[in-house]
Amino acid sequence: MRYENLLVEIGTEELPPKALGKLAQAFADNLQGALDTAELKYTSIKWFASPRRLAVNVIGLAEQQEDKLIEKKGPAVSVAFDESGQATKAAQGWARSNGITVEQAERLTTDKGEWLLFKGEAKGEQVSSLLTAMIDGALKKLPIPKAMRWGSSPIQFIRPVHTVTMLFGADVIEGNILGIDSDRIINGHRFHGEKQFSLSHADDYLAQLEAHYVLADFSARKDKIRHQVNAAAQKEDAVADMNEDLLDEVTALVEWPVALTASFDDSFLEVPKEALIYTMKDDQKYFPLIDQNGQLKSRFVFVTNIESKDPMQIISGNEKVIRPRLADAEFFFNTDKKTTLESRLESLKTVLFQKQLGTLYEKSQRISELAGTIANMLSSDVSQASRAGLLSKTDLMTNMVMEFPDVQGVMGMHYAKHDGEHDKVALALNEQYMPRFAGDQLPTSNISCAVAIADKIDTLVGIFGIGQVPKGDKDPFALRRAAIGVLRISVEMKLPLDLTALVQASINSFGTKLTHVEDLESQVVDFILGRFRAWYQDQHIDIDVIQAVAARRPTKPADFAARIEAVSAFKSLTSGLALASANKRVANILTKNKVTDTNSINPSLFENEHESALAEALGDIEETVNAFVVDANYQGVFTELATLHDKVDAFFDNVMVMAEDENVRNNRLALLSKLRTLFLLVADISILNQQQ
Repeated sequence: MRYENLLVEIGTEELPPKALGKLAQAFADNLQGALDTAELKYTSIKWFASPRRLAVNVIGLAEQQEDKLIEKKGPAVSVAFDESGQATKAAQGWARSNGITVEQAERLTTDKGEWLLFKGEAKGEQVSSLLTAMIDGALKKLPIPKAMRWGSSPIQFIRPVHTVTMLFGADVIEGNILGIDSDRIINGHRFHGEKQFSLSHADDYLAQLEAHYVLADFSARKDKIRHQVNAAAQKEDAVADMNEDLLDEVTALVEWPVALTASFDDSFLEVPKEALIYTMKDDQKYFPLIDQNGQLKSRFVFVTNIESKDPMQIISGNEKVIRPRLADAEFFFNTDKKTTLESRLESLKTVLFQKQLGTLYEKSQRISELAGTIANMLSSDVSQASRAGLLSKTDLMTNMVMEFPDVQGVMGMHYAKHDGEHDKVALALNEQYMPRFAGDQLPTSNISCAVAIADKIDTLVGIFGIGQVPKGDKDPFALRRAAIGVLRISVEMKLPLDLTALVQASINSFGTKLTHVEDLESQVVDFILGRFRAWYQDQHIDIDVIQAVAARRPTKPADFAARIEAVSAFKSLTSGLALASANKRVANILTKNKVTDTNSINPSLFENEHESALAEALGDIEETVNAFVVDANYQGVFTELATLHDKVDAFFDNVMVMAEDENVRNNRLALLSKLRTLFLLVADISILNQQQ
């Protein structure tokens, strides 16, 4: 069997940069799936991508499928021959389909009868005969949001295709992909060197492309850009503002990266840095430079796609490009400052938040009211929270935010400071949107937390209240993200907030706008609590631990988290799972035998020392356990309950719960009910054993 490295490259016009990595990965995954389905052996698969190419390299690919022994069961012998012993038409047809005569067929004998049997060998097909269909299928499955056509051809792809290369070692595999015949022609850099070259062997792909000024390895190109940008920043005694999304996008825009440093007028630094950074990063794909004090420098790094003999020309060109963008930001900032945020409240009446829920002005009023309520719960300044809530959406009406939407919130903060608003009010205008994404930072003050939670709760209650509950992957109002935000702020900031109270207060603020009010409170609370499952699973918390706590439905997120921590610790104890198993047994008994009064335990009805011992132990810890629950010291609760382990085991080993005497039986059931009640103060630990 011959094994070679396979190269497949689709040469195109410039591919969409934000999608390049996903497209290349999907291409490799789809082709790998096709190879696996065809049972073609290979060692590994790697993808390459640049602005004008998608490529897959299959290492150690077998030249053909392995031959396989096949068996095909035919008609039963009883129906394969007629009364005279001649083969029936059914038998003859089956034999012909397998390339044999009926006489050549073997027999398969089982306890259920005898059948005709064909045994043969299926020759494995060559890669050369299979590959075209595989690649065609892999390309059709790419996550292309909108395909395009070019020329007069009906063929569609994400961008026009110019070359197709399928090399098995040194051999060209013939085929037609997207209207292009396979060849060994590869496009080099658009400006450097030869525009096209002939690739002699699949193994020469990366080296030959690099010789023609193309770094086809996406990861290697990304690392080079990162190194160049960081080196340029270091020369400026600064740090490059570089995130992975921007780095990926720049990597997808260039084939031969060269990092250069440019500058802009210092006067632009009077504009809030966030607006300048947004312009540089999002509009121009530049890397802003931050000094050691966290301040923006009037210098930036950009990545060009050519290695120029006169880089100053390129630097000058980029400086000319950025200047009008920064000038726009400066103009917007200076213009916006002439109008206070408070005076923009009236303009919010012209912007609809949602048809049934009213305008942004109305939403601001609700946020203000709820933020004040939350601040009161947190023993914080109600007036500051209410003020921040009222002004929370006013920066949406500024020129700056209209032009650069991503700076909403942060510009509100700057404008509020300019207007003379309290620092905490100004800070809350920025932090109201936190956390914006998974892992994002949280609000830093109680006032900010109050506004951020109020905004998210208002959206959740409003959208649920008009019946637009998220279904499947559809979540146009980002309610899941809002719910996670409420949980993260409440838990990580250790805020003593009850979701039930928050949701009810929000419902009241809507007046008569809501149309789906039946069970609305419980629906919203349950939706928010339901996000705990995914959150804690991401933290590798056992699902049964989450279920044990969720069964008690604690509606204070910080309290929910404290219970999770306690149950996780309890489960790790030697006695933990044993007591969980005992709880399961107790739960099953009590389910079948309802106990209404746990205080009616009568010591005079005890017939066994183990009953007395368990009752005494429960009495000894009950007051302490209740005190720990009040203080939310759930680990302390379990520490006390763990002391019952031996006595619970002894009880079940030596006591017949379902005694014939009704009074004795009810007394023992009451004792078990009291035991279970103490555990249920924290969680239903009987669930723990179910997931083992």
